[in-house]
Amino acid sequence: MTMRIAASLAAGLAWLGRYGTQGFALSIFLGLALPQFSAAARPLLPVTIFCFTTIVFMRADLRIIAGLLRSPRRLILTCLWMVAAPVVLIGGAFLLVGRDAIDPGLLLGLAILAAAPPIMSSPAVAILYGFEPSLIIAGVIITTVASPIVAPMLVEVLAGAAVPLDRWVLTMRLLLFVGGGMAAASFLRWALGMARIKAMKANLDGFGVLMYFVFAIAAMDGVTQAAFDNPFRVGGFLACAFAVSIVGLLLSYGALRFLRRSERFMVGYGAGQRNMGMIVAALGAGVPPSTFLFFALAQFPIYLMPWILSSFAGRIRREEAAADGA
Repeated sequence: MTMRIAASLAAGLAWLGRYGTQGFALSIFLGLALPQFSAAARPLLPVTIFCFTTIVFMRADLRIIAGLLRSPRRLILTCLWMVAAPVVLIGGAFLLVGRDAIDPGLLLGLAILAAAPPIMSSPAVAILYGFEPSLIIAGVIITTVASPIVAPMLVEVLAGAAVPLDRWVLTMRLLLFVGGGMAAASFLRWALGMARIKAMKANLDGFGVLMYFVFAIAAMDGVTQAAFDNPFRVGGFLACAFAVSIVGLLLSYGALRFLRRSERFMVGYGAGQRNMGMIVAALGAGVPPSTFLFFALAQFPIYLMPWILSSFAGRIRREEAAADGA
């Protein structure tokens, strides 16, 4: 009986994994449609972030990363770009508009967006698109490992004195998140072995979609009501989130000519899609309501872009395959 239940769960996760991009897109709308569960699910935000971190570290092929480190120029430039590009983009916008002209909650939200590491699902999206994921996996892992030290400093610099922030508390909480995820991933790699982990690809993809569904419900806490109360504010926050995502992708795709097209595409994806949840979960109850609202709305490009960009990604994959075969 237990074996049958486990097999059914595995089959269900594998089915979800086969419809990954559609599952991401559907999750955000289901989360929005279930506001009655959002407040109850909000405490699960740290759990989902921990699961994302663990899965990425667990699936990482350390031999490939070691190979990239033996000729590190591409990897170093990729990591520097994924850290610096959103900081320069959003910091430039702050200088242009002026911090005083921006709602303090939105100011902190944009600072968190810029300072956060690339979204953990970037490697999963690369795999779903059929791209070779080594560079984006290595870039996400390295920038995530560095984030407990780098991210709090960047948030403080970008937000300035307008937003009080205890940088050292944030650093320690991020260390617990990242370090705990790495420890859990190391244990699972030892217990299961890489061959079995690779064989579980569809199941792990499905588990990722399931976690994103839970994350979406938790993140949508208060969004539906805010949309009714102040639709123009919600629309403005949403436009800011999509603008960072799109401009980050376009800048990267145009600038990083030393990379393959698929690599430029995924580095741009990571530059525009940021793991705000890690910092928001670490801040806990100290997150202002308007910052949490921006964080929630910033999930829309994260959930919708894999589906929106799938046709363009498919064209890149086919053109690269044709060029490699020529």
